[in-house]
Amino acid sequence: MIRPPAPASGAASTLRTPPPSNYDLASRRPGQALRDKIRADCPSLIQRSLAWTLRRSENASWRTGLRGELIVSRELARLRRHGWRTLHSIPLSPTWDIDHLLIGPGGVFSINTKHHRGKTVWVGDHVARINHGEGRPYPRSSRREAAVVKKVLDRGCGFAVEVKPVLVFVKPAKLTVQPSLQDVRAIENRKLSALSPLTGVLSPEQVDAVYAVARDQRSWTSAV
Repeated sequence: MIRPPAPASGAASTLRTPPPSNYDLASRRPGQALRDKIRADCPSLIQRSLAWTLRRSENASWRTGLRGELIVSRELARLRRHGWRTLHSIPLSPTWDIDHLLIGPGGVFSINTKHHRGKTVWVGDHVARINHGEGRPYPRSSRREAAVVKKVLDRGCGFAVEVKPVLVFVKPAKLTVQPSLQDVRAIENRKLSALSPLTGVLSPEQVDAVYAVARDQRSWTSAV
């Protein structure tokens, strides 16, 4: 059981103060990191349209990823009425971000979105295989992201915060998860609703404190 934060100290009060707008990650759109990559690769509308027409491999991959993150963000938005908060595209470095962070009464979930629509997906303890292809280190990456998030939240909140990694696969034809995979939750996007009734991990005050730390971009400085 996670203990509630100490009441009404100066630090606790600061945690509940929204950060300045230029540091507030709550205003960050889903897939913002991918949007920035696409825009930098093709600055003009004409260039972006041409890249889309020609299906440039890297640009097309970013666009596919962006569509996946948008789909997942809409699923997560439905959890708000159950007391959950969501942040998107939290920047850890110029090349790495947390796709989504879900914070609520059932705990904290670091969500890694993978868009493999219409493909068969197999997930083991350390790798995932798409259409029986080469192993991709999705579970390992998800564990690493959750560990980074935990370090940041523990430091900022002043109390231990359990962070669970979640791999969300968008519209796969079939998803098979090895029973031995226990520490990473691997689900289809439509199964995100199963998280909404979870309770008993964070109090409302803790949810506020964790969200306040997570939304402040300065909390993530030197996270990796």
